[in-house]
Amino acid sequence: MGGTVVIEYLLKHYDDLLIALWEHIQLLALTLFFSLLIAGALTVASIYMPKLGEILIQIFSVLYSVPSIALFAILIPVTGLGRTTAVIVLTAYNQYLLLRNFISGLFGVDPAVTEAASGLGMSKMQVLLKIRIPLAKKALFTGIQLAAVSTIGIGTIASMIHAGGLGTILFDGLRTLNVYKIVAGSVLSAGLALLVDGIFKCLEKKQ
Repeated sequence: MGGTVVIEYLLKHYDDLLIALWEHIQLLALTLFFSLLIAGALTVASIYMPKLGEILIQIFSVLYSVPSIALFAILIPVTGLGRTTAVIVLTAYNQYLLLRNFISGLFGVDPAVTEAASGLGMSKMQVLLKIRIPLAKKALFTGIQLAAVSTIGIGTIASMIHAGGLGTILFDGLRTLNVYKIVAGSVLSAGLALLVDGIFKCLEKKQ
């Protein structure tokens, strides 16, 4: 009986749910774009200055331990309520996941291989693009996968600062004690995370 009522609710309010889902996907896409852009630049800098990579990972690991609500609260006076603040915070969180995997993967390549490439006259950038990245592809892919799933989860909380997304359905359900909204928001958030995770796993197998 309960399952039937939930299905009826989903069918009746599918338009609101699709809008919230689309907003969540947009938030995910924007966050991943800026996250990869920044993490890529910091990773390249770390190739030339290995000590910088260690420092950055330590800094972002501390930042990652700070509750997202606290970071939202800190930024709101500067960037206001909405998606901009959410993207900034989510991008900052992703740096730890991305840099940890990117740097460990790239520096985990057998030194003998990179030294041989340098001995052939390759520059550090050529070694990075032609040797390190292809050999560290699995670690790089894992970092992006973790960042994507993390963004979907933390992005749900971002609805509390009017960033939209599936959290809007979930928290509205909690506020009004509407169990159907709570179930719908939770199921869609979990479903999106599982879908994205599955897509990355399929892409990884094809590499």
